Amino acid sequence: MLSIASTLAAINMAETEQQAGSSPEDDKPPLPISLNFMVPKKEISMVPDMGKWKRSQAYADYMGFILTLNEGVKGKKLTCDYTLSETVEKLLSLLDTLDRWIDETPPVDQPSRFGNKAYRTWYAKLEKEAESLVAAVIPSDRSAASQEIAVYLKEAVGNSTRIDYGTGHEAAFAAFLCCLCKIGALRVEDQLSIVFKVFDRYLRVMRKLQKTYRMEPAGSQGVWGLDDFQFLPFIWGSSQLIDHPTLEPRHFVDEKAVNEHHQDYMFLECIKFINEMKTGPFAEHSNQLWNISAVPTWSKVNQGLIRMYKAECLEKFPVIQHFKFGSLLSIQPVKP
Repeated sequence: MLSIASTLAAINMAETEQQAGSSPEDDKPPLPISLNFMVPKKEISMVPDMGKWKRSQAYADYMGFILTLNEGVKGKKLTCDYTLSETVEKLLSLLDTLDRWIDETPPVDQPSRFGNKAYRTWYAKLEKEAESLVAAVIPSDRSAASQEIAVYLKEAVGNSTRIDYGTGHEAAFAAFLCCLCKIGALRVEDQLSIVFKVFDRYLRVMRKLQKTYRMEPAGSQGVWGLDDFQFLPFIWGSSQLIDHPTLEPRHFVDEKAVNEHHQDYMFLECIKFINEMKTGPFAEHSNQLWNISAVPTWSKVNQGLIRMYKAECLEKFPVIQHFKFGSLLSIQPVKP
């Protein structure tokens, strides 16, 4: 099984084995995947197809990627020191562009309160520009991958018909980053900046989209779900807090603790956003999170959230029926 962890390790090894004195063009590691790129498409059309997904190379790679990053951010603050590679800088620029387009596309007056139709205008711009945005991020010798990878970027920002957003769209952005790892555009040393810079910036843009266009939660379970829109920042955010000397899970329902520490921890930043967006007792509007605050350690919270993510997101047909498979995230079964 070729997990993302081993893919990243292979890329890293290829870099360390470069001969001294080689040109910058030669410094690029060899492409760890075949060059037969394809436009990703849906493969899960019925509930029985879910078995194909769980046995697929895509599932193994996706979970490998999530868990590798989960381990990488363990015990580290958002404000810790790490380097930003050229690819990461370009990704941040891409997200800045999406943010700027929101400012350029104000909501329109309409009778319904939710699902502002201006979102469709914003989305149409992304649909038109996605491939060139991705091509500007990846190395020129890998530009053939831009059409395939751009599909995940377009899937990552919500649905333009329903004007909604949920964990399936969030998974598409993680898949987008996973693909960038598979073609070698993102490297082992980018692990912290993938979560702390790129994913954090993505979250901010998505929150702005949700607020500006009053997007509906896609497939929300209401008070019985973890969150209306996101899941991954709770996983990675709880890993950040493992073995914290003073902050325990019970503290995240304390607004004072959240306000003091949210800039350092993704989990608390999510709680702060919920507190801003929802009124009433926390135990009522976010019951699942309230229950999690009773778990004794962050390590147990982290393990529980990973299990919950698999059960509530990755193993749910309404979410995975929209996932798209190509050459980089393949529906083919994992090779023994």
